[in-house]
Amino acid sequence: MEANTRSTGRLPAAFLTPGSSSFMDFLSEHQPEILPGNRQLPPMQGVIEAPHGTTIVAVTFPGGVVLAGDRRATMGNVIAQRDIEKVFPADEYSAVGIAGTAGLAVEMVKLFQLELEHFEKVEGAQLSLEGKANRLSTMIRSNLGMAMQGLAVVPLFAGFDVDRDRGRIFSYDVTGGRSEEHNFAATGSGSVFARGAMKKLYRRDLSEEEAATLVVQALYDAADDDSATGGPDVARRIYPIVTVITDDGFRRLTDDESSEIARSVLARRLEQPDGPRAALL
Repeated sequence: MEANTRSTGRLPAAFLTPGSSSFMDFLSEHQPEILPGNRQLPPMQGVIEAPHGTTIVAVTFPGGVVLAGDRRATMGNVIAQRDIEKVFPADEYSAVGIAGTAGLAVEMVKLFQLELEHFEKVEGAQLSLEGKANRLSTMIRSNLGMAMQGLAVVPLFAGFDVDRDRGRIFSYDVTGGRSEEHNFAATGSGSVFARGAMKKLYRRDLSEEEAATLVVQALYDAADDDSATGGPDVARRIYPIVTVITDDGFRRLTDDESSEIARSVLARRLEQPDGPRAALL
């Protein structure tokens, strides 16, 4: 295909008149070998050592949803990167947080962004939030071969549903199985601890600022008990990535905003190392 393009100086007709609104289907038809799930790995024994992203959390509030992630990537018992970015906008009204094999996860997010952009250009309209969640499920399922060799990608997808006028959260397993989560969700190695923190602190009437504080509290608790999750690093000025999605669209909190929340949480933890107390009744 590349040789034909070079010889004629023109793109093939199929590239100019795609028959599908799915960018993934288009690649599968014309260049399937470049899709991550179709790559052939050499024979190997054991699990491949590669940097892994860890904990992602999300929480809904009246008017939207907050999606956040810590900044640590690990490789076995080693910290591979201290300031990795794990939360990305998918389009104007949705975002993806990645856990699992970092390199494949970032590549999958880029393909997902192209998938949504391609659909909008071909169809002249955006996919529904439900449709976006389904497209991501298909992409994860196509990576099953890699996942069986230890290169799993398990994202958390969140967005503002303009049709239902509320924030929604979707979680996935390595086979592409999709579940809608209500109120809050977490994925990654520290998800058990983060989910426990959110379970005790969540309220349906949270403000946007309170929801952002809640996810930072949850990530702090995850880092407190899970060595693969990184807490706020004041010395290096590395703080969790916190994003908010409302009817105004996607917004990432600035470094000043996220550091202010993190520093407030740290200050309170000096008095209460285990965090805020939930009422018994």
